[in-house]
Amino acid sequence: MSGDEMNPAAVAEQVEDAQGDGRWISQHMRFVQECKDAEPEVLFVGDSMVQLMQQYEIWREIFSPLHALNFGIGGDTTCNVLWRLQNGELDNIRPKVAVVWVGTNNHKHTAEQVAGGILAIAQLLTSRLPKAKVVVLGLLPRGERPNPLREKNAAVNGFLRSWLPRLGQAQFLDVGAGFVHTDGSITPQDMFDFLHLTAAGYRTVAKPLSELLLQILEEKPDERKASLV
Repeated sequence: MSGDEMNPAAVAEQVEDAQGDGRWISQHMRFVQECKDAEPEVLFVGDSMVQLMQQYEIWREIFSPLHALNFGIGGDTTCNVLWRLQNGELDNIRPKVAVVWVGTNNHKHTAEQVAGGILAIAQLLTSRLPKAKVVVLGLLPRGERPNPLREKNAAVNGFLRSWLPRLGQAQFLDVGAGFVHTDGSITPQDMFDFLHLTAAGYRTVAKPLSELLLQILEEKPDERKASLV
């Protein structure tokens, strides 16, 4: 990308209240309120992939004990997450790790633009949370069979692998291994609608993620700083 200002996926914007019930802004305000009372070690932010994680036992078993906040909203794009983070969802909290998982809903944008939007989120987090590490989860494959959106998500991941190391504080984590079988298919046992994860699917994702989070949280501040260099 020539610059974030030229990238429509890196422009912060609210979700239009098409249904008229104010759900999205209400969820955002609830998150802002949580920031006033919570002292999280880990912040999760993103779309439904983050939001739905909280409904499964894996959250209570693995992530909640890490003092984690879940700021996921279904349907969000990189633009929506940027807006939320710029408008109160980082106030008063100082997590040691921020986990970002968003981008699969950016249907209007190219793979390069989506990756640029995710990079803009990571840059905002490193700016606002200079002592934290940022973990960007790769977009998962989607659809029962090979399709253009699956190819696009893989391309986004390729850009992120190349770009994120330049930030120093941020790193890419691919959690998509094992979802696509040898015949190119994804099973409903892993993704009930070939996009959102089942309990088994979240366990697959949780293993490498929890290992990385524990490694980061167990580091002393000086070690965390050194490992960013």
